[in-house]
Amino acid sequence: MYNWKIFSLQEKDEILQERIRRGFPWHSPPHLQPDSNQFHIRAACYRHQHIIGFSLNRIEDFSVSLLSLLNENHIFVHSWCVLPNHYHLLLEHADIRYISNLLGKHHGKISFLWNREEQKRGRQVWHRCADRYIRNENHYWATINYIHHNPVHHGYVKKWQDWPYSSACEFLKREGLVRATDLWNKYPLYEFGKGWDDPEI
Repeated sequence: MYNWKIFSLQEKDEILQERIRRGFPWHSPPHLQPDSNQFHIRAACYRHQHIIGFSLNRIEDFSVSLLSLLNENHIFVHSWCVLPNHYHLLLEHADIRYISNLLGKHHGKISFLWNREEQKRGRQVWHRCADRYIRNENHYWATINYIHHNPVHHGYVKKWQDWPYSSACEFLKREGLVRATDLWNKYPLYEFGKGWDDPEI
């Protein structure tokens, strides 16, 4: 839906009519329940503002609160990364609607706290969450590589294991350098994320 703003009025009307006809939400991807129970979740701050990155303490506190929320609700986290203006999760759970509702409520609570902290009452903090189910083993490992490489992709660090707000170091410790390197080479990113993970869009 990032492409929405470049569509003509006619194209927008045609898309909306098709979504209405099919019973989909007007302005968000439909949550069709696939066979997979693994999902790549990505959520960005509104217009990619660095709201999460207001301070290092905020990034750390948000990372802790996010992981605690998922753990308390028995949602297994395969990998994660929190950046100043968005985050990525690779999760395992049977119901994507449950995950979406849970994250939506958390976003609402955290938005209220952050806006109060910055004295910006009513500011929109989040853009919609998006989810993509994991199709196969190749997709799974490419997603993990992408999530861990995201801080490098956006220029925050030169090495993926140097970003402290992700599961990269835990992954490296668990898999070992040799296997992590092999997985990186075997499951390359190519254009993974193109079109929805660009801060300029």
